[in-house]
Amino acid sequence: MNKLLITSLFVLTPALLLKADRIFIETESFSDHGGWKLDTQFIREMGSPYLLAHGLGKPVKDATTTIEVKEGGNYQLFARTKDWVARWGAKGQPGRFQIIINGTPVKTTFGTKGAEWDWQGGGKISLKRGKNTLALRDLTGFNGRCDAIYLTTFKEVPPNDSGILPDWRREMLGISEKPLEKKYDLVVVGGGYSGLGAAISGARMGCRVALIQNRAVLGGNGSSEVRVWAMGKIRRGKYPRIGEIIEEISDKATKSPGTYEEFEDAKKERIVRAEENIDLFLNHHAFKVETAENRIKAVHAFDVRYGQITRFSGPLFVDATGHGTIGFLAGADHEMTPKGRMGMSNMWAWANAPTEASYPKTPWALDLNMADFPYPRNFHGQWFWESGYDKDPLGDAEGIRDWNLRAVFGAFNAMKNRDGADKHKNAILTWVAFIGGPRESRRLLGDVVLTEEDVVAKKDFIDGTVPSTWSIDLHYPKAQYAKKFPDNPFISYAVHGKGVDRSYGYPVPYRCFYSRNIENLFMAGRCISVTHEALGTVRVMKTCGMMGEVVGRAASICIKRDCLPRDVYKSYLDDLIELINLPGKARRANVHDKITIPSDAMELAGPHGAPNGLDPKKFPGVVDDGKALFKGKWNKGQGLKPYFSYGYQYSSDPESTATFTLEAPKAGRYDTRIAYQPHPNRGKSVSVEVRTGDQTTKMITVVNMTQKPSYENGFHSVGRITLRKGQKVLVELSAKGSKGNVHVDAARLVPVD
Repeated sequence: MNKLLITSLFVLTPALLLKADRIFIETESFSDHGGWKLDTQFIREMGSPYLLAHGLGKPVKDATTTIEVKEGGNYQLFARTKDWVARWGAKGQPGRFQIIINGTPVKTTFGTKGAEWDWQGGGKISLKRGKNTLALRDLTGFNGRCDAIYLTTFKEVPPNDSGILPDWRREMLGISEKPLEKKYDLVVVGGGYSGLGAAISGARMGCRVALIQNRAVLGGNGSSEVRVWAMGKIRRGKYPRIGEIIEEISDKATKSPGTYEEFEDAKKERIVRAEENIDLFLNHHAFKVETAENRIKAVHAFDVRYGQITRFSGPLFVDATGHGTIGFLAGADHEMTPKGRMGMSNMWAWANAPTEASYPKTPWALDLNMADFPYPRNFHGQWFWESGYDKDPLGDAEGIRDWNLRAVFGAFNAMKNRDGADKHKNAILTWVAFIGGPRESRRLLGDVVLTEEDVVAKKDFIDGTVPSTWSIDLHYPKAQYAKKFPDNPFISYAVHGKGVDRSYGYPVPYRCFYSRNIENLFMAGRCISVTHEALGTVRVMKTCGMMGEVVGRAASICIKRDCLPRDVYKSYLDDLIELINLPGKARRANVHDKITIPSDAMELAGPHGAPNGLDPKKFPGVVDDGKALFKGKWNKGQGLKPYFSYGYQYSSDPESTATFTLEAPKAGRYDTRIAYQPHPNRGKSVSVEVRTGDQTTKMITVVNMTQKPSYENGFHSVGRITLRKGQKVLVELSAKGSKGNVHVDAARLVPVD
């Protein structure tokens, strides 16, 4: 069924499909959403996507559609909505909106009754035979919401069923009881970094892949909707090819939250659609799982705009939902920490306009003054705007999100209308995330449940693969801001545990990536098999993405060998290691084809990642500090650029020395140079000794490293020397008497004509 036909079925002709006395319209199927946002993140708790008027205090453009009415007359009007602040007994009704029929507003103002989703009556309205226009008109810009509209000639209230596509809705929408059928080798549910990694990796290794995402964009928390920059180091550890796919898709945001453009939603989608083995299903919500004999047979997902259900079947499935939704529905063993869970963040940004700008007062928001929250420096509210720690992260996700919105709007009200007003006359809100960024909920259990003790002790699992480089980072409510709202504080702080090698990484075992009791279920992302504490290191996006890469490669082995995920560990671990040692761009049309390596494959990185500085290979005669001999106490740094390879080292310890060994490629005279970056804390009198290996020549130079070097890329001459072909030169820097830090980056021989 094509999109045009679907639109016709569900927007234009519900009254033609059914009786003339009942008309049902899902707002998500409106032909034009205007300025309203399609919100799909709470389907599991309230049964449906809906339209949200997220205007940051300014009413958004009308959402509009057209319906076909078979018989004109008077109809009772109902809208499924809620007063979204009523659950807290807050003053005011910020979610007010109107329904416009054929250009005339209905007298009732909606979004004003009920703390829970329910049908609000709008009285009698008149519809003409034929085409009639409907519109949702936002009155406040503060998150009014509408799920559906019901028109009837009977004295009845429609059922308030919060199940997903209950029979009543299916009948009203004319959705066939028989879903569309799609069959794949690998069905991936969730389009964040972990799902992207799994889908792309599996497809390039020859699997036919379905990628299902219940939103309009890919990236999850790393999309423009949430704007958490991608953390976790990639391309390192035991298998430095892992992470090359994530390198292709990851954002280059300069801060979190960054700008819309920095998160490159279009790039992610473009890369996915370029893969011939992937069918992408955006705006599809997986809600039902068929199982038999401890295996998933199929996943059902519906189009969140038009309701059409598709049944996705196949031998293998990946839960990349973050919440472990597919595993839960399949009956997979799982756990969720009862107390002390991390919460959900909704970040935000503001700016100064050229002129003064007003902001509506928000009596319904949290009652905040400037001392009640950390000042949003650099014009943004960061990750620590987080709440819902021990609230239900699944059944009450909407409540957690809405509490966060009340906190943000209350804070900005303090800046504009309370004790911050004098300093923020020109301040405007530029962005607030209406999609929440959750950190923790269900975790699905595999054959290994990784613990903090395993990570800190560096327990060596034979199937250790994905390098986790993030510290054990757990979040807690910040006490100083919890005094007013002890039941649900909205500011967090992070505790970073020690013990994770943040350069090489801890290799997370493959056995954490498949279910211990649902035999054909993989998982990738924050729902993998770890404890609450271990989640603190594996949950960041690039690390989650690499899990997907490994899972995709493992899935191709399952298809090729006709086996299950556990069998890959038991019988085909060597096969998996062979595949994860291939470049990320390696590919084959199907699992039985020969693997090809394209010419644009990335160069193999080292155990500590790909160099992020200047490449020594591009500078003849350069020897990086990674090949120098160090004695004494040295520190690694990357703060001053440019530098070669991975960074530089520095020391003020009088016993510290660093010695480079250089070699003349041919006989001749050479200028000997060292590389450093100047800084006020650098040594003012750094002794540099240059000598040949046979001690026939020796010279000492004193360098003031607070001053700019003589040549490009931080190079400074420390003397000229005549050498035979192959003759070695030792360049030794000493911190003794340096009067500051000695900076050691590289050394070089440059031929002198």
